Amino acid sequence: MRSSFFSILSARVLLLLITVFCTSLLSAQEHQRSWESLFNEVMSMEDSESMSWQETYDILCELEEHPIDLNNATREDLEAIPFLTGQQVMDICEYLYKYAPMKTLGELAMIESLDYYQRELLRHFVILGEVEKRGFPSAKNIMKYGNHELVATAKIPTYKRKGDEDGYLGSPYKHSLKYTFNYGQYVKAGVLGSKDAGEPFFTKGNSLGYDFYSFYLQLRKMGRLKNLVVGRYKAKFGMGLVINNDFMLGKVASLQQLGNTPYNIRAHSSRMESNYLQGVAATVNVAKGLDATAFFSYRYIDATLNKDSTIATILDDGYHRTQTEMDKKNNSSITLGGLNLTYRRGGFHVGATGIYSHLSRDIKPNTSALYRKYYAAGNDLWNVSLNYGYVSHKLQFSGETATGDCGAMASLNTLSYRATGDIDILTLYRFYSKKYYSLYSESFSEGGRVQNESGFYIGANWHPSAKFRLMGYFDFAFFPWPKYQAVIASHAYDGFVQATYKFGAWNLLARYRIKIKERDNEDKTALINRSEHRGRVVVGYDGGLWTSSTQADVTYVSYKENDFGWMVSERLSLKPVRWLSLVGSIAYFKTDSYDARIYYYETGPLYTFNFPSFYGEGIRYSFFARADFSKKVMMIARVATTNYFDRNTIGSSYQMINHSSMTDVELQLRLKF
Repeated sequence: MRSSFFSILSARVLLLLITVFCTSLLSAQEHQRSWESLFNEVMSMEDSESMSWQETYDILCELEEHPIDLNNATREDLEAIPFLTGQQVMDICEYLYKYAPMKTLGELAMIESLDYYQRELLRHFVILGEVEKRGFPSAKNIMKYGNHELVATAKIPTYKRKGDEDGYLGSPYKHSLKYTFNYGQYVKAGVLGSKDAGEPFFTKGNSLGYDFYSFYLQLRKMGRLKNLVVGRYKAKFGMGLVINNDFMLGKVASLQQLGNTPYNIRAHSSRMESNYLQGVAATVNVAKGLDATAFFSYRYIDATLNKDSTIATILDDGYHRTQTEMDKKNNSSITLGGLNLTYRRGGFHVGATGIYSHLSRDIKPNTSALYRKYYAAGNDLWNVSLNYGYVSHKLQFSGETATGDCGAMASLNTLSYRATGDIDILTLYRFYSKKYYSLYSESFSEGGRVQNESGFYIGANWHPSAKFRLMGYFDFAFFPWPKYQAVIASHAYDGFVQATYKFGAWNLLARYRIKIKERDNEDKTALINRSEHRGRVVVGYDGGLWTSSTQADVTYVSYKENDFGWMVSERLSLKPVRWLSLVGSIAYFKTDSYDARIYYYETGPLYTFNFPSFYGEGIRYSFFARADFSKKVMMIARVATTNYFDRNTIGSSYQMINHSSMTDVELQLRLKF
C-alpha cells in the first residue's frame, strides 16, 4: 500500500516535471538575451564609479518600459537612444522616409551601419505600430489610453551600521516610490520620492516624508512646440562644455558612438539627488531647420560653508543622514537662465548656447592647494559656446568651443570616418584651459573636469562579421597646472583593446587596459608613474532556456607599492517558465589593496544600476528573481551577500559594520493600470 502510494506520487512528480520542461522549451523559443548583457557587450562598461552610467541605465530602463515606435519616430526620438551614432540615426531616418512603414524588425538588417549586436539590442527598445497622423493627440485620448505605472522599491540590510545605533537620524532602510503617466512619445508626467539608508522619514527635518522628491511634466510634438518640460529636468547641449547634467559616456563608449553626443532636454525621473535643473524648458521650431531652446531654473543646493558663510564646496552626494549633513541641506540656491539656438540643414548643424547663473552665496574655494586655484569663484557666472557638426554615410564631425566670465577657452572636436564597411576610426582632440570653468559642464576628459587638460585620442572599431569584433584606443593627456596628487604639470596615458567572438551559442570576450598617470613621489618633490593594468576574459553560453557567463578579472597597480588583485565569477540565468526569470551569481576575489579593487556588474531591480567594487579577500554571491504575473503586475526580489575572509569589520566611521559579512535584500513591485 505504502509502496503503491509512493509509485503514484513519483509518477505525478515526473509528469509535472515533464510538463514544466515542455512549457520551458516553448517559452525558450521566444527567449531573448537580456538587454543588460547585450549592452555590456556593445558599450563595454568601463571600470568607473561615474554617475553617468546610472543616468544611462535609467534611460534604457524607461525605454524598455515605454519603447519608441519606429514607424512614428522623429530624429529626436532616435537620438534619445544612447548607443546609436549620428550616422545610424540618419540611416534609420532615411530608411523610414523611403520604405515606411516597417513591417518587421528584421528590416533593421537592411540598415548597413547597424551591426548584429546593435540590431539585437535595439529590439528591446523599439516597436512597430501603425503610421499615425501628425498632430498632438486630444486630451480625451490621452486620458483614455494613457498608461499609469507605480514602482515601489526597498533595500533592507540584515545588519546594523554604527550610525544606525548612534548617529543616523533615520531608519537603515532605503526605499522609493515612483509614479509615471505616459502616452506614447507625447506626454510623460510623474513624481518620485526616495530616501537613502539612515535618512529620516516624516521626522527630523523631513516633515514631508521622503528626503528627495522629483516631479515633472513633459509634452512633445505639439506642432512648433517640439518639447516642453515643467518641473525637474536635465539639459545637454553641444559637447557638454557649457552645460551637461545628463549622461556622458567614457572612452570605450565614445568609440562605439563614434563621438556622437546627442543633446536635448528631458524630464529628471531618476533617484539622483543632484545635478538637475528645476523650472521650465522649451524647444520651439522657429523656422525650417532652426530650433530655439530656452530654459530657466531655480533650485536649492547643499554646500559646505566657510566661516564667512561663503561656499567652499557644492555637495552632490545627496546624503542627509546625520545632523551635520542635514544642516547643509538646501543652505544655498542657484538661479539659472539659458538659451540654445540650433540650425540643421542636410547633414550639417551649427548651434550657440549661452547660460547665466546667480548663486545666493559667493563661491570661495580653498586655494591654499594649488590644484584649486582656478576653480569657479564668485556668485555671478556666465558661459557661451558655439557647436558645429556634419554627418554623412562615411564621415562624422562634431565639436564645440566655449568661453565665459573666466576669460579662458575650452574646445573639443571629434572626427570619425568609416574607412570600409567593417572599420570605423575615431579621433578626438580637446583643449581645456587651466582657467576655464563652468558649474554645469561635463564632457570627455581624463582628469574628470572640463579644465586644465589637453589631449589626443584615437580609436578603431573593426567588425568584419556578426561573429567577430575588435576595438581599441589610445589616449594621451597633458595637465599644464598641478592636479590633486601632482605638484607640477603632469601627463597621463590610457590604452585599451577588446575582442569579442561569437560561435554558435557561445560568445567570448577578452580585454586589456593600461592607464599610466604621473603622481607625487613620497617626498612630493618629483613625479613618478602610477601604472594600472586591468584584464578580463568572459566565456558565455546562450542555451535559450538558460544562459551562463564565466568571468575572470585581474588587476595590477604599481605606484609606491605593487598591488595585485583577481576575481573569478560565474553567473547563471534561467527562465523556467515564461513569467519567471532567475539569475544567480557567485564570485571569489582577492586583492592586495583598495587600489587593486575589481568592479563587477550584477543584475538588479529596475532603475537600479549595480556595479559594485570589491577589495581584500572574500566571496560574493547573489540571487535575483523576477516574476511577471501579468502585463500589469511584476515583482522582483534580490538577495546579495559579501563574506570577507580578511577582516572582522566592514567599512569605517558611521558606516562600520561589526561583522565580516553583509547581506542586503532588495524588493520591487511594479503595477500598471
